[in-house]
Amino acid sequence: MEQQTFREAYGVLQRHADTLREQQEPNIDDLLKIVTESVAAYKVCKTRIDAVEEALKAALEGAGVEPSA
Repeated sequence: MEQQTFREAYGVLQRHADTLREQQEPNIDDLLKIVTESVAAYKVCKTRIDAVEEALKAALEGAGVEPSA
């Protein structure tokens, strides 16, 4: 899978959630693809969120502000 931006990965998660929510019956043939793509997209989003949290924490500590949990 090519490198995705947060927005692209989040879009994948939204589309798959909508697809699963709208199904009257589960489509087992597509489920593995949906799960595989969703896990990959989640990892991209989690990595980006963790990086932003770390950057904010470093910025706040550098400014003498104690970050809250």
